[in-house]
Amino acid sequence: MTLKAQWYRDKLAKKSRKGFCGYPAATVAFYGPDDTRATKVSVGIIAHEGADADPVERWFCLATDARDDPEVAEAMVRFIDLHGARSVVSVNRIIGCPHEEGIDYPEGETCPLCPFWRNRDRWSGQIIK
Repeated sequence: MTLKAQWYRDKLAKKSRKGFCGYPAATVAFYGPDDTRATKVSVGIIAHEGADADPVERWFCLATDARDDPEVAEAMVRFIDLHGARSVVSVNRIIGCPHEEGIDYPEGETCPLCPFWRNRDRWSGQIIK
């Protein structure tokens, strides 16, 4: 990992470790075809308690892991700073398939491109069926 990527990654981690410091809050989620490589990261800004994340920005990495990509790390930090997020909430793991239900495959079905996540709890990673 480059020094630049590490600097941005450390900045995000530091903000996340502070815990909840008020709104707006940024949510950071990593997605991948399995639990070893993140091909997508999604960052949403929650303006106040009970609000939906808006705006939401997504970045994709097909050749690298999004968690280690310096351009993605920089873009995430800039997006979070641009929207004045006082808190950053992040899970330090891949939490599901990068494809979106209802957009990339029909609602109510499992993703045909990511069999790893079929019948798997995305939060624990454990098989549920």
